[in-house]
Amino acid sequence: MIPNHLRPLFWDVNPQDFRPAAHPRYTIERVLEHGEEDDVAWLTRVFTREQIRDVLRTDRRLSPRSANFWALVFDLPIGDVAALQR
Repeated sequence: MIPNHLRPLFWDVNPQDFRPAAHPRYTIERVLEHGEEDDVAWLTRVFTREQIRDVLRTDRRLSPRSANFWALVFDLPIGDVAALQR
């Protein structure tokens, strides 16, 4: 189950049944793209830094703005961020 403050980010799933650990890529991408500071703090408690960095390396659904910001936060070269590649 997800915390109440995250429910608006997961409008397309049943919050009672959703298990973030069962869907790490989806959860990380959604929080990075739409979350606020408290949401990202939760994300870093639930998932490892390496799991988050792996999503940044492979997920093309992040907006360029979000991808660029999170690359800086998680210390990834821009060339390693999938959403910023053509």
